[in-house]
Amino acid sequence: MKNCCALLLTILFSLVSYSQNIPNTIHTKDFTIGKTVTIHSKLLDENRELNIYIPNSYKQDSLKTYPVIYLLDGSKDEDFIHIVGLVQFGSFSWINLVPESIVVGISNVDRKRDFTYPSKNNLDQKEFPTSGHSHQFINFIEKELKPFINNNYRTNSTNTIIGQSLGGLLATEILFKKTDLFTNYIIVSPSLWWDNENLLTYNLSTLNNCKHVYIAVGKEGEVMERTAKQLHKKLENLSSNNTNLHFNFLEDKTHGDALHIAVYNAFSVIFK
Repeated sequence: MKNCCALLLTILFSLVSYSQNIPNTIHTKDFTIGKTVTIHSKLLDENRELNIYIPNSYKQDSLKTYPVIYLLDGSKDEDFIHIVGLVQFGSFSWINLVPESIVVGISNVDRKRDFTYPSKNNLDQKEFPTSGHSHQFINFIEKELKPFINNNYRTNSTNTIIGQSLGGLLATEILFKKTDLFTNYIIVSPSLWWDNENLLTYNLSTLNNCKHVYIAVGKEGEVMERTAKQLHKKLENLSSNNTNLHFNFLEDKTHGDALHIAVYNAFSVIFK
């Protein structure tokens, strides 16, 4: 009995001592990696939410200007957080993968509506009933979004767009129809099957002043892999000396996990 009491006292004393060693919370605050800004688009007749990351040096140097990376599927529960992490890590001086950059994540309202042009395929129309309005969304990017960013932040002339899947389809459409809208294009797993692959037949004569086009696709099936390779071949046949083309077949990646490593690889060739 005495031994049991002694044991209980020892345990109780140990617990009290342990609890006294746990530090008290002095202060807590939210950890943020950017700001969410809502703007009203007259062209789309709706509010659009932007997630914006600003490099740490932005406030320290009032004269420095920054490249801008525009991210499709840029919601906080989509690709904004992990791409910003990649940009922040890659811009460390000892990594030097990518210059310090502003990242603008465009949150989705209806990606099927915004990322697709009208399809003549009946199945596309049936499965994506709101589709076919990429023209309006591209106008929004050109005439409202980019001017808003350039007017409110210290930007320079280098800007990059990142799009995957349907976002890759949209990035390809912009490359074909509004080439000068971006300096660099990062196109990952583009959904070029849309509209019976008709975007690949678009009559494109030049890439104008586009500096880099990076295309990547994972092990994603015959159609996805073939059309991504066809896109690269199409651009290869007309690229000027000013345009650098890059193609990555990520055979150990899928449609779901190709984006992160593809963007890392793209940064390594675009900003080297």
